[in-house]
Amino acid sequence: MEDKAPAKETIARLKSAYPDARTALDWTNPLELLVATILSAQTTDVRVNLVTPNLFAKYPTAADYARADPAELEEAIRPTGFFRNKAKSLQGMARALVEDHGGEVPRTMAELVALPGVGRKTANVVLGNAFSIDEGVVVDTHVRRLSNRLGFTDQKDPEKIERDLMETVPREDWTVFSHLLILHGRSVCKSRKPECENCTLNDLCPSAFRV
Repeated sequence: MEDKAPAKETIARLKSAYPDARTALDWTNPLELLVATILSAQTTDVRVNLVTPNLFAKYPTAADYARADPAELEEAIRPTGFFRNKAKSLQGMARALVEDHGGEVPRTMAELVALPGVGRKTANVVLGNAFSIDEGVVVDTHVRRLSNRLGFTDQKDPEKIERDLMETVPREDWTVFSHLLILHGRSVCKSRKPECENCTLNDLCPSAFRV
């Protein structure tokens, strides 16, 4: 593309602006992160974090989810929305962990996406944050919007956006890059009214509105 912000400088500035960039989900082990990420679909991280303390206490292992009473599990996650489908995904994922992985969360993309309810986005979250494995780039609504505005991609499909970002962003920054864009998208580069005048990237971004 003709107009594209320099990736390394963009990342350096965002790291300076958000030095503690990390996932907003609360978790203490890979299973908790996997569960929280599945629950985060079509809801906010804040809402998930309200549910997970009691959930994690009640179901500390994959076996606990696998043998849980479906109605009780549904009720426990009801506030996250789509609770029936999410409960099925959690139990299917947990049974697969017990049967195929000794109850442990696997560390490869192929094994993770083979789990019920786990797509590439969820797998990237777990690999990057729980295991520090930069296998890909998480593409959510903020990452999609900001990547287009910065000129890193002109695609709309998440998988195509991810491929473009993997070619542009240094591999060691794949995980943190998503956190940086999410934080920047929430605080400055908002969907309807981006605050270009307050943006640390306004002299780099091809989409910036400059007075």
